[in-house]
Amino acid sequence: MTVTTPMLYLLPMLPLFPMFALIFNQKSFMMSLLCLEAMILSLVLLTAILLGGINSSEPSMCLILLVFGACEASIGLAIMVTIMRSQGNESVSLLTVSKC
Repeated sequence: MTVTTPMLYLLPMLPLFPMFALIFNQKSFMMSLLCLEAMILSLVLLTAILLGGINSSEPSMCLILLVFGACEASIGLAIMVTIMRSQGNESVSLLTVSKC
């Protein structure tokens, strides 16, 4: 797969969209986790496209990023389940350090 020149200018901005969504949408813990997942997946896509042109026989970096993304998702869901059981809701605004 070849990457065209205008696409090369937009690819580094791909992880910024979920980052802005994470900054401006902090109402729900689940939405924060989804924004983090979108960031990880956009970084995997960016790495796959940029490293695919350099050396297509080395997909280990993409695999490492996917493993970290899966670990981040499982830890985030475990924390969310713990918060839901202790407080009854997942609103980020009600979380404080003393309650967690």
